[in-house]
Amino acid sequence: MTEPSRSPAALPPGFPLPFAPRRVVIANALHAEIADRVRAARPDVAVRGGVGPELTDADFAWAEACIGFRRPPHLTSLGGVRWVQSTGAGVDGWLRGAPLDAGILVTRSSELFGAQICEWAIARIFAIQQRVLPLAAAQRERQWAQQVVPRVAGTRALLVGTGDIGRTIATALTALGVHCTGVSRSGRSSHTAFRAMHTLDALPALVGTHDWIIVSLPDTAETRGLVSRAVLSQARGAVLLNAGRGAVVEEAALPEALDAGWLRAAALDVFEQEPLPPDSPLWHDPRVLVSPHMSGLTTAEGAAGAFLECLASLERGELPGWAIDRSRGY
Repeated sequence: MTEPSRSPAALPPGFPLPFAPRRVVIANALHAEIADRVRAARPDVAVRGGVGPELTDADFAWAEACIGFRRPPHLTSLGGVRWVQSTGAGVDGWLRGAPLDAGILVTRSSELFGAQICEWAIARIFAIQQRVLPLAAAQRERQWAQQVVPRVAGTRALLVGTGDIGRTIATALTALGVHCTGVSRSGRSSHTAFRAMHTLDALPALVGTHDWIIVSLPDTAETRGLVSRAVLSQARGAVLLNAGRGAVVEEAALPEALDAGWLRAAALDVFEQEPLPPDSPLWHDPRVLVSPHMSGLTTAEGAAGAFLECLASLERGELPGWAIDRSRGY
């Protein structure tokens, strides 16, 4: 398990410490594997699990804690749950939509997704630059479609989000000869992969001078809609990659951005609505690579480990290092 940075979070009002929940509901597709790991480490903890309608209001009325990626939409209440352990690094699945009781503690996964998402990004950068899909289409037609392919080395990447994901991608791109610029809330980073750092408000001025715009921001009040039509209109043929959250990008503006040449391509792993609706124009646009929110997948080991780590902190009467600041959304 990795060491968390000092959390800016505080305990919710009225939250009891020490807190020793012994009834846990797991709302996740990996619930069986997570439950096995929790039971093996803590046989004193009773676990129920399921997905979708398999879980009922009665399960949440029984539970004291919940492990899951988002609030099950069919539930009318979280019942007796006082602590939610998100299985993702982002917690928007719990904070958006129906209000979450102010007295519920929210913690996030300690699992790092930078290496996984870096592979997703690098694969798509080379697929686009090397024109893999057009060449595959030409191959199916037995066409000898020679073309000039510019190198990735010497291009410029704008990393919108410089946490673990952004830093890992920047490190790999720097090794490939790409000039990396970072954009973050603070506008600061000591990571050597970034040749320059800027705050979020500099984004409109930066997109026009970069070849790759790589988004890995969480969904918060500050980031929602950040990559807007106005921002996209300042790009000059860049490629947009989004592996953060769909709400950060103004999705409805993407077809126009592609048709107008503001973007030459897009690789999208996250969307405003998931699954992506069948009538979305992004499905059949040959300039768009769609993947089903799979660039950084939670593991049962990581989900159980984060829960057990936070549980131990709560039992000691400590605020877990993975507690999130609900006012910031992360």
